[in-house]
Amino acid sequence: MEHWDEVRTAYQVARLGTVSGAAEVLGVHHATVIRHIDALETRLGVKLFQRHPRGYTPTESGQDLARVAQATEDQLQQLAGRIKGRGADVSGDLLVTSIVELSDFVVPVLVDFQTRHAGLTVRYLTDQRLFRLEYGEAHVAIRAGAAPQEPDNIVQPLMKLDIGLYASNGYIARHGLPGSLSDFADHFFVGSANDAPRAPFQQWLRRNVPLDRIVFRTTETGSMLHAVREGAGIGFVARHRGKADSTLTEVIPALEEWSPQLWIVTHVDLHRTAKVQAFVAHLKDAAQRAGGRGD
Repeated sequence: MEHWDEVRTAYQVARLGTVSGAAEVLGVHHATVIRHIDALETRLGVKLFQRHPRGYTPTESGQDLARVAQATEDQLQQLAGRIKGRGADVSGDLLVTSIVELSDFVVPVLVDFQTRHAGLTVRYLTDQRLFRLEYGEAHVAIRAGAAPQEPDNIVQPLMKLDIGLYASNGYIARHGLPGSLSDFADHFFVGSANDAPRAPFQQWLRRNVPLDRIVFRTTETGSMLHAVREGAGIGFVARHRGKADSTLTEVIPALEEWSPQLWIVTHVDLHRTAKVQAFVAHLKDAAQRAGGRGD
């Protein structure tokens, strides 16, 4: 592959942020790394990195190139594994993406998986936009809602995330509990800071609670949980966590529409790589242990 060495060098610099780190991983002199980067930038006619005293930061063009290079390297590793008869090597980068509302479930799963595979570096990306697996933006996407329909993606049901509405003992002591939905306007709530949240339970909250009563808003699920525990307001919590926490009380019976169907999405080119297969199996096992409802 013409100029692949230069592209691979740029990928390692983008991943590690320094010339010395890339040189060590590639087993070359740091001058070779600099030469490869300079040659590639000249050939493409764009700056791939911003140079600064602490190292190299990829530009938008550098990030695009790194994503494509990573996908290509994964495919080459998959091919090498088949040729050499190796099928159990789980190492390198693992990129997983989901909406931020699922981080409460995903992060512990990723941490457990990484501790089992010392050669693995986990990158967990959360955003409201859909990461494009065909461009190597992620190895595994965990999506909520309707089944994804993008071509060349393999979609598998994971579980329905069981969600409940909870209040802390401290909140109840100060404000009591709503007797019905009509009482919600007299209470305070914890919710998403996103203007158009994708999680169905957050969408339900926006439809059923006046916006000025959602008094604590954050983009991070862990912060929502802490805010509910501290008594900032009533908020949504995964029911396996709510049931295990003696300081929380479920406010009303859970509604079916709160519980999103979760899907595992992988690209066909990377679906059978060792690390993707291993992580998907680990993810399914974690879903069963978490008590999530199946499809």
